[in-house]
Amino acid sequence: QVQLVESGGGLVQPGGSLRLSCAASGFTFSSYTMSWYRQAPGKERVFVAAITSGGDTNYATAVKGRFTISRDNAKNTVYLQMNSLKSEDTAVYYCRWVWATAYWGQGTQVTVSS
Repeated sequence: QVQLVESGGGLVQPGGSLRLSCAASGFTFSSYTMSWYRQAPGKERVFVAAITSGGDTNYATAVKGRFTISRDNAKNTVYLQMNSLKSEDTAVYYCRWVWATAYWGQGTQVTVSS
């Protein structure tokens, strides 16, 4: 049974930082690309960042240079380090794994506000 459990969200002031975690189970984590997506209120879910099994990364233009995706295969966990946060980063952040279909976590709320 595949499980993706996000954590680390919260309320942060503009310019602040947060680190999100996604703990995965039920598949061979180290063999697959993992991704982060986000969904702002009233908007579609959009791609944020991805990391391949080999450690190659890809970012959405809106977060490039501010966010860093990483993984710890020993812990079956993917991270999203978010720096220089802006109000427009406010969203629910989801972890995703794809094998035949997309699997999603329950999401973690990130609110950037003064």
